Amino acid sequence: MTHSPHLQTAMSQGQEETEVMIQYDTGDSSRNSAKAMAPSNPSESNALLKTVSLVLLTLQNAALILVMRYVRIRQGDMFMATTAVIVSEALKCLTALGIVFWEEKFSVKNWMKHLYNNIFSQPMDCINVSVPSLIYVLQNNLLYVAVSNLDAATFQVTYQLKILTTALFSVVMLKKQLSRLQWVSLVVLFIGVAIVQMQPDNTPAKAASTATTEVVQNPTLGLVAVIISCLMSGFAGVYFEKILKGTKQSVWVRNVQLGSLGGVIGLIAMYLKDGEKVAEKGFFFGYDYVVFIVIFIQAFGGLLVAVVVKYADNILKGFATSAAIIISCILSMYFFDFHVSFQFTCGASLVMASIYMYSKFVPVLSTKPTNA
Repeated sequence: MTHSPHLQTAMSQGQEETEVMIQYDTGDSSRNSAKAMAPSNPSESNALLKTVSLVLLTLQNAALILVMRYVRIRQGDMFMATTAVIVSEALKCLTALGIVFWEEKFSVKNWMKHLYNNIFSQPMDCINVSVPSLIYVLQNNLLYVAVSNLDAATFQVTYQLKILTTALFSVVMLKKQLSRLQWVSLVVLFIGVAIVQMQPDNTPAKAASTATTEVVQNPTLGLVAVIISCLMSGFAGVYFEKILKGTKQSVWVRNVQLGSLGGVIGLIAMYLKDGEKVAEKGFFFGYDYVVFIVIFIQAFGGLLVAVVVKYADNILKGFATSAAIIISCILSMYFFDFHVSFQFTCGASLVMASIYMYSKFVPVLSTKPTNA
């Protein structure tokens, strides 16, 4: 969602809940797997894995937003975002169930017993998990609203505000300490995003005039959706982090809970928002292979991060995010007729610098030796 708590950072949409859980899966199973997979030449292997991590993380961060933007503004029948969120949650749940099955050495009896002991026999725990699950479902729906109304590059930059919201909620709810330079980086991040929002507003209007879809381009609505989504991301991530600190369930069991509860909540949201349309046109109306690619990236992005981040660090994740912003800008110019303004260049540069600062200057926690 295999990290220590101080590595909490906000990453890309659709993978939020998985990333948070990665950072607290420090159980024996992870250590045993690491020992079993230990390379013969650790230094060379680690260097290669870090390089691969950077490439995969960058491509995942950029691809999700670019492809999501494409399927929301292209010509043709528009799929319903609420159904896509449900499919994504279902895929995450099924994948987590498969991983738990693998951890139990493919024993159906042990698998069922594990799920019963950690999920079904603890209804109050499921109620606690339902809070971030609800927020994540709403957030994922908001992301579709945002990316439908903001160009990919602007969305990619603005969405980094989740770093700010996560940091603030961590300080308030978890009493987390930030270094002075991290506080400075958060201010720089806010200023950078504000400057990006001051850029000339011509791309959204052009996109709206050339795309014959039901989506109405509204940059103000997109900005509001991003801000609310960032607030939800920050609160849900920190809230879930607080739950994980006091429980023994594994990261994948939590994925099962989040995915199953998210699917149920998603069905309710679909019924309230698109119930009549689904009944008339069908659940998979407007779907094609590109839509399934978006869902796949969104569903398995967090699982990819679970593997990638094992071999990376905070600075590497910061570089990957910055590189994704640059890729989004370049590709948006070619595919979405995005025009890079002076304001956008300045704002995006400040955002990328702030991400590096926030990842680099993590406060060092002093550890006092304890008597045996």
